[in-house]
Amino acid sequence: MSLDDPSAPARPAGPAAPLAAGPATHSYEPRLGHGLPHDPFNAIVGPRPIGWIGTHDGHGRHNLAPYSFFNAFNYVPPIVGFASVGAKDTLRNAQTTGEFTWNLVTRPLAEAMNASSAMVGPEVDEFALAGVTPLAAGLIQAPRVAESPVSFECRVTQVLQLQTAAGETVPTWLVLGEVVAVHIARQLLVDGVYDTAAAQPVVRGGGAADYFEITPAARFRLYRPR
Repeated sequence: MSLDDPSAPARPAGPAAPLAAGPATHSYEPRLGHGLPHDPFNAIVGPRPIGWIGTHDGHGRHNLAPYSFFNAFNYVPPIVGFASVGAKDTLRNAQTTGEFTWNLVTRPLAEAMNASSAMVGPEVDEFALAGVTPLAAGLIQAPRVAESPVSFECRVTQVLQLQTAAGETVPTWLVLGEVVAVHIARQLLVDGVYDTAAAQPVVRGGGAADYFEITPAARFRLYRPR
């Protein structure tokens, strides 16, 4: 029976009962703590694409930072988004200028991406810190990563501060942007079709340092039923 089945018996009114512990399942309420050496949430919802976001402050200073809460949210128009946990330089720059770039992190660029995650002041250019080259975009002013084989130019559509189920604000902001230009290295187009695995994309796992590389050997295909 589906959880959405209207014939399912109604839950009793009143406060929820505490989660019962079982020998085969670890259950917890996040608000009460997970009771584990490391919060498993990020590892469970993973691996995740990395939002390697390029911005500028409107006064000539560049910023480059990776975000592990990143994804695509719409086809037409294409919309991507990243979440800034805390009010960081990337968030402020995107709000101020209304634009950002997304740059694909590949295995050869993984160390550079990691270097750009350093907690430094807004006066530090993370492009230089990571040893990558800022490349002028075509339709916006935010810089791309020249070494990345795929990048998006994005214009901000919404900036949403998250909130709890009780309506309390959370110090995390979701930045959504419409992709107005796409750049793809031609070697990744096989008979006109983008080859995801050929790009050697790196995705974020859990824990303090886990990442995964997508390779052709990991690919399998499933077609929708007709």
